[in-house]
Amino acid sequence: MIMSEIREKAEQWLAAAIDEDAKQEIREMLSKEDPTALTDAFYKDLEFGTGGLRGIMGMGSNRMNKYTIGKATQGLANYLNKQYPGEVISVAVAYDSRNNSREFAQLTANVFSANGIVVYLFEELRPTPELSFAVRHFGCKSGVVITASHNPKEYNGYKAYGADGAQLTPPHDLNVIGEVNAITDLNTINFNMDAGKIKAIGKEIDTLYIEAIKGLSLSPEAINRAHDVKIIFSSIHGTGTTLVPEVLKQMGFSQVYEVEEQATPDGNFPTVVYPNPEESEALTLALKKAKDIDADLVMATDPDADRVGIAVRNDQNEFQLLNGNQTGSLLIYYLLKKWEDLCKIKGNEYVVKTIVTSELIADIAAHFKVDCFDTLTGFKYIATMIRELEGEKVFIGGGEESYGYLIGDFVRDKDAVASCAMIAEMAAYAREKGKTLFELLMDIYAQFGFYLETLSSITKTGKEGAEEIDKMMQEFRNSPPKTLGGSPVIKVVDYQAGKATDMSTGKSEDIEFPRSNVLQFFTKDGAKVSARPSGTEPKIKFYFGVKKAGKFNPHEYAIQEEELLRKIEIIKNDLSLN
Repeated sequence: MIMSEIREKAEQWLAAAIDEDAKQEIREMLSKEDPTALTDAFYKDLEFGTGGLRGIMGMGSNRMNKYTIGKATQGLANYLNKQYPGEVISVAVAYDSRNNSREFAQLTANVFSANGIVVYLFEELRPTPELSFAVRHFGCKSGVVITASHNPKEYNGYKAYGADGAQLTPPHDLNVIGEVNAITDLNTINFNMDAGKIKAIGKEIDTLYIEAIKGLSLSPEAINRAHDVKIIFSSIHGTGTTLVPEVLKQMGFSQVYEVEEQATPDGNFPTVVYPNPEESEALTLALKKAKDIDADLVMATDPDADRVGIAVRNDQNEFQLLNGNQTGSLLIYYLLKKWEDLCKIKGNEYVVKTIVTSELIADIAAHFKVDCFDTLTGFKYIATMIRELEGEKVFIGGGEESYGYLIGDFVRDKDAVASCAMIAEMAAYAREKGKTLFELLMDIYAQFGFYLETLSSITKTGKEGAEEIDKMMQEFRNSPPKTLGGSPVIKVVDYQAGKATDMSTGKSEDIEFPRSNVLQFFTKDGAKVSARPSGTEPKIKFYFGVKKAGKFNPHEYAIQEEELLRKIEIIKNDLSLN
């Protein structure tokens, strides 16, 4: 968009019935000699994607503010009123610890109520999975949580949910996007709150949600005997502090320690660079406290408490961070082992993972004779699978490599609160067996093979960068590699074309998956490489998964890990990524 069009758009906002403070902010941007701030704020509309909104807070069409949130809510309200004519429609609204989240949640409630919709608004900040639980509990048609997950402090977001408590899926997501995009005049947003339609909710939902999580327990006797497992927990200034310590206490754990410096919700996230439990830096304070008190387990959740990262003591008695695939594999193994021990496996159970998540989970499921289904990346696809199989099969658990897991189906999004409870129980179970969680992971590798996964991202900015990413994907499609890491490529799966090709015969078969710009290469020795352009950032992601040939020796973990890391580097060279 050229500068004159940007200025015209800013002037249109000034002409609308917006607040005087908002107008002043726009006037200041218009008056500056450097147009960078004005350009960034107005060069496009903040896109309401299939998951909602996410962006930097501030005034402008490309920012998170009263008017972009109002527009999103008005569009969602319009869709709900068209979808359920003549019905009493209700929604649930929650928010995290980010700056302005409380105000944005109230604003969202105001617009819904102004459009005749009943709103269950959380009185205080709460985890995203509890929003999903509330949608289902109250029989709502939709839900919204104000959060930008693990993004930097300048960001906020708006995640929209459907009647099943899952993030919006087709065709509803595209239909809502259409309604939001149809709003071109800010004056058509109805901000006139109907206070009688807004109902405050809080601790009564906490109680129900916590009871549901406690109902997932498979080893209460192990907790009784190992209640003194020392657990360090950090909410990284987020919503996890509202429920995780209480859940662990009610489960029976007596030695739970919060990281005090990170226990107070704070949208500035003052003790970390990024509030992301995938980043080792974010767990620095938790690991220090763990060493100080000789703890057994470290857990940390992101600001909206839907993802969790953990650290366990390794064979050198030092804390080691586990990646999302390792934690997910531990959880699935523990769940299926206990279901088997308790004679709960009847033949119609299943687990779910995303296509870029470790194949170790599929191997574990096959051993316990439980189906393992793959979905596209994104937890809404796991929720879709649960919805489609409801009444036919029993969902045990699922997860994705990016630190998101779900146990049971009373929530339909990744749930770090329930995951923390189950990880802690798993630690008690391991203690009863005379093991640490690290040793339990080593046992899994010894039984099923040593899998190692890494992720690499290549950033390509601007229009030229986007074209370069498209070119890379096209070249991989036209000329897939014949070998990777010294092993023949035996299968190529193209999720955009909907085809899986046997490379030895050249024969292709249709796959039953939604179309997505993802390519996967499978080798004879068990390696898997996935290439996927990011839908939200100017980058292409490569997911590498390799498996050690021969028997795994738990006493040589570090040596064998280095061996697999070298293999991944060879694969990167084969793909010309180094």
